[in-house]
Amino acid sequence: MAKVYFEKLSQLIFDLDIDGEVSAELETKHFFSGAALYVNKAICVSWSPGGLAFKLSETEVNRLLSNGKAKPLKYFEKGHIKEGYAMFENPESSKKVRWKSYFLKAIGQVL
Repeated sequence: MAKVYFEKLSQLIFDLDIDGEVSAELETKHFFSGAALYVNKAICVSWSPGGLAFKLSETEVNRLLSNGKAKPLKYFEKGHIKEGYAMFENPESSKKVRWKSYFLKAIGQVL
């Protein structure tokens, strides 16, 4: 299953030309049942069966959670909430361009 998310995340990064937007080293890897984007060896984005998650500022995460646009990130149903991340369910139902600013903000969080 991780291969599917690896391919989805890799394609989205390519389609949005994220590599062309940042000078840092980007690497997409498999993890658990999904895939993650690493920048300078730090994770900042993940895509798994739960959705597409971005590492964002605490203020932005709280805003997205409180207005119902995102959910807390949990890698397992009964697992703990991964602080500092906002997860968007069904990311493929949105236009790809919606995600570009989130990628850039997430990358900025780890640089």
